[in-house]
Amino acid sequence: MGSLGFCRIHLMNSETTETKEEYLYKLRHSTTHVMAQVVQELFPGTKLTIGPVIEDGFYYDFDSPHTFVPEDLKKIETRMREIAKGNHAFVMSTHTSDEARKFWENRGEKYKVELINDLNTPTVTYCSHDTFVDLCRGNHLDTTQGIRHFKLLKIAGSYWRGDEKRERLQRIYGTAWPTKEEVDAYLVRLEEAKKRDHRELGPRLGLFTILPETIGPGLIFWLPKGATLRRVVEDYLHDLLEKNGYQFVLTPHVAHVDLWKTSGHWDFYRENMFSPMKVEEQEYLLKPMNCPGHIQIYKHNLHSYRELPVRITEMGTVYRYERSGVMHGLLRVRGFTQDDAHIFCRPDQIAQEVENIIDLTLQVLKTFGFHDYQVSLSTRPEKYVGTIENWDRAEKALAEALKKKDLKHDIDAGGGAFYGPKIDLKIKDCLGRYWQCSTVQVDFNLPERFDVTYRGESGKEERAIMVHRALLGSLERFIGILIEQYAGAFPAWLAPVQAKVLTITDRQNAFAEKVVEELKGRGIRVEADLRNEKIGAKIREGTLEKVPYLLVVGDREMQDGKLAVRKRTGEDLGVVPIAEFAEKLEQEVKTRSI
Repeated sequence: MGSLGFCRIHLMNSETTETKEEYLYKLRHSTTHVMAQVVQELFPGTKLTIGPVIEDGFYYDFDSPHTFVPEDLKKIETRMREIAKGNHAFVMSTHTSDEARKFWENRGEKYKVELINDLNTPTVTYCSHDTFVDLCRGNHLDTTQGIRHFKLLKIAGSYWRGDEKRERLQRIYGTAWPTKEEVDAYLVRLEEAKKRDHRELGPRLGLFTILPETIGPGLIFWLPKGATLRRVVEDYLHDLLEKNGYQFVLTPHVAHVDLWKTSGHWDFYRENMFSPMKVEEQEYLLKPMNCPGHIQIYKHNLHSYRELPVRITEMGTVYRYERSGVMHGLLRVRGFTQDDAHIFCRPDQIAQEVENIIDLTLQVLKTFGFHDYQVSLSTRPEKYVGTIENWDRAEKALAEALKKKDLKHDIDAGGGAFYGPKIDLKIKDCLGRYWQCSTVQVDFNLPERFDVTYRGESGKEERAIMVHRALLGSLERFIGILIEQYAGAFPAWLAPVQAKVLTITDRQNAFAEKVVEELKGRGIRVEADLRNEKIGAKIREGTLEKVPYLLVVGDREMQDGKLAVRKRTGEDLGVVPIAEFAEKLEQEVKTRSI
């Protein structure tokens, strides 16, 4: 890690045993410093910015007159190994901010000066080794000798502080591990991740496309197969939520700016919202959230304490301003749809509602094939609305629900939304990566701001409590995760095309069309390939399209009214009657087999 303010510190007493995670952090942090040293040595005039440790590795952003190319990475690695073998100690030192400002100004390191000015502290610390020094809070290995097994991975562009209006920088990514075997295993995982990259698979499989030049970045076009996949996901959720007492609604995509001022988004979330649009001298905003709209629907009628909880849900499309540099396929977009819900309840119902949401979340994620999770409880941030008393009540309700469900979790201190604390759940995919999806938040604040009430048992108006929840989060993000989880080879119940009928010659075309008609009549998503191509080519193409079942028909199958069934894996299931295949697939879909 290269700069003060971007370093996590592990505080341990002398009796504490260092965990592997803590050691990895020190190792990668130290490796980053050595990499920065070498870059400045090999490419004079390079200025330092920041170099954080990230999951499984690190990066450093440089402002350099030299344009880095892949061949440079090998040169940098070679010199890094030479420095590491020198066994140079990492030494921390403390300096007044005035001294530090002059020191970095004399070196021409304007980014370090800006960081010191922003920190606004009386003193700052440096870390030095060999001939190199950097502004840093510390947490390094004792010496460079521990840096042995690492790999520089790639070069990318970035902007200073993520702001495209600021200086354009060059970023070098790397990874470091305690052993060579761990480095090799990580590189294998990276290669597998490339094969599963949804940004490549999605367009190739006809699921979605993004047209940044003509439409704009972060805006998704769902192609026919992708729209089918999304509809299957939505239909599953719709049926499940109806059974669990949710009422479906629809709200507008734009609303008057006053709505967002009342909600607090205008004051606390404006940097993530699109600019207002003026209509008839009034200002409107694309909605970044669905919650204020759901509040309006709740308030449309009067509610008795006997009616609560009221569970309102919507597949609600929202729009948030993301900087161009952080857009990433379906995972980071500007327009997305949430499986959003808001539950209006009495204070005595909070715990049960949160428990119900946790149960529902785990059921949904298990259905899609996710069984491992990381759970965190995010508490009151520095900027918040509402009273501390209500925040404490909300945090206690969430913590008690997690305890009752025996869900191990960590505490993300200060990570809550400005209007309430939350439980976040990250799912682990087949490559061991974690993805943020599900969330549940208890909110005492928006009900206060919008005067959300119910008629209590005493006949007086009482304040309702609002629980926000999303099971999958963004549908775009979740489908991107699904594509990578299954490498595009979805289980049959999810697959946009579940079966494809392949003819050997033109003589079977009419029979193939009848098969398609019969299977469609049973609700199966099926296509036919009637092209005048060799059957081997058709099978290869169907396999590349990742269709679960390939149904080959020749003269004999046509005469017997049967299908030669193959899986996309190449497994031959033999020749079976049409009805038998249909029943097998229907059962697979009904049970949502993975």
